[in-house]
Formats: sequence, C-alpha cells, structure tokens
Amino acid sequence: MTRNLIAILRGIRPEEAVEIATAIVDAGITRIEVPLNSPEPLVSIKAMIDALGDRAEFGAGTVLTTREVGEVAQVGGQFIVSPNCDLSVIRATKTLGLGSYPGVFTPSECFAALGAGADALKVFPAGMMGPDGLNAIRAVLPPGTTVLMVGGVGPDNFDVWKAASADGYGLGSSLYKPGLDAAEVGRRAVETVGVYDAVHG
Repeated sequence: MTRNLIAILRGIRPEEAVEIATAIVDAGITRIEVPLNSPEPLVSIKAMIDALGDRAEFGAGTVLTTREVGEVAQVGGQFIVSPNCDLSVIRATKTLGLGSYPGVFTPSECFAALGAGADALKVFPAGMMGPDGLNAIRAVLPPGTTVLMVGGVGPDNFDVWKAASADGYGLGSSLYKPGLDAAEVGRRAVETVGVYDAVHG
C-alpha cells in the first residue's frame, strides 16, 4: 500500500540515516525527505537510496534553488519539496523528471504551482491555514489535485484534516527529531501508519 505520507528527517546525520530510514520504511512509510538544511543532506540521501532504493522513494526538502534541484538529482533523489512556490524550481524539477511538491498557502500560489507542473501541493504551514481554509481552497482546485498538509500535523489530527479533504501529510517532529534513536522513530512510525490507515483506509 502506498500511503500519502512523507517522513521529514530534518537534522538527520549521515551516520544514522540508513538505520532511521529502515525503521520508517519497515513501518510502511515509503517516502522520505531530507531537508537540505540538515548536516550533509546529500550524503544521507545517497546512503538511503543505496540501502533502500528498491523499497522507498527518497528526496530533498527545503530546496530553494534550481542548482540544488540538480544536486539532488545527481545523487539519485526522486522528488523535491520546497517551503515556497518558486516556479523556476518547479520547472527545473520536472525537466529532470523528479516529483515536485512545492509549498503553497494561497489560491494564487496553488494555481501557479499547478501551472508550472507540480505533482502535488504542500500546504505549509498547515496549522495556520486550518481545516476551514483547506475546505475553502479545495472548492476551487482542479478535481484530483493532491494536497499534502505540513506543519502542525500529526496522527492526533489526521481525522480532522481528512474531513477537510486532505490527501496526505508531511511529518516532521511528530515522527523524527535529532536525538531520537531508530527504535523510537520506528515506534512513532508504526503508530502513525496505524492511525493513517484507520482514517484514510
């Protein structure tokens, strides 16, 4: 089962990347993002791909420039996540054949991102928009648009976001933060998958 969940491993270090990623993939989350403001993020991404590339997709987050898009592609990254809606980043991502998940917040950003070729919309920060805001924007988005909520989202409110039409989630500190070991991250991932399947299954 492919779940609309992205594990955001902000701050992960290369020496722990494979062990943490394995725990997450074993739990059933098969998309993992390493933000580029983590220590040696490209090294971590490549290590994860080398170890688990046949079981999951790996990409980069906090991608702000077209140069960074190219660097992620060079190590085998499969998708690009940004906190903002930069049309040049979206176009560069699609030119290289990668998945594009730009950050949006307003209707104008949503439509600009889709027009540039985005595969899904990452609403960030979701907590600021709230479910009512998502409902309002969903009413005008093209049918079939995939909307992922990021920022202030976790298993404790999946049901609220699902009721507001969310398709999936990017999960940061509810799943991983520096200092957590693989066992704890794995436990959180298993709990997250259980709640997701109950709500979205």
